[in-house]
Amino acid sequence: MPKILKILTNPDPILRNMSVDVDLKIIATQEFKQLVEDMKKTMVEKDGVGLAAPQVGQNIRLIVVNTERGPLCLINPRLTKKSFAKEVAEEGCFSLPNLFGEVKRHKKVTCKFITENNKQGVIEASGLIARGLQHEIDHLDGILFIDRLEPGAKLIKEKK
Repeated sequence: MPKILKILTNPDPILRNMSVDVDLKIIATQEFKQLVEDMKKTMVEKDGVGLAAPQVGQNIRLIVVNTERGPLCLINPRLTKKSFAKEVAEEGCFSLPNLFGEVKRHKKVTCKFITENNKQGVIEASGLIARGLQHEIDHLDGILFIDRLEPGAKLIKEKK
């Protein structure tokens, strides 16, 4: 049964570590499958666009993103194509509760990854999904959205 995971918040040092590739031998283990299901449930229950393993205390290259077809698990994701065109939009993050800021991201991206079934996967995304992929992959590299704020942009605090 999937459970809601505790999400680490800044300044937890785990959020600033570089994540390591997932050893593909562990994908079939019950422990790994449980982590993926727990991450999906946590993201959906908290109404998020995505969630990265470091946010739940695991410095491995694993993210989940919420797509039109439901939660998608991406193991060892790599952005292989980024559009020249970029756009600025407001972002928030589970690890920076109630903070929002303007971030410039590529409008379209292509991402290669390994699926939960240990197969090669590719997703071409635009809009919110493209932004979410870039945001979550940043987490795998120890980067938070506050590190990418537009020059002169201010963090906006939302009251609970």
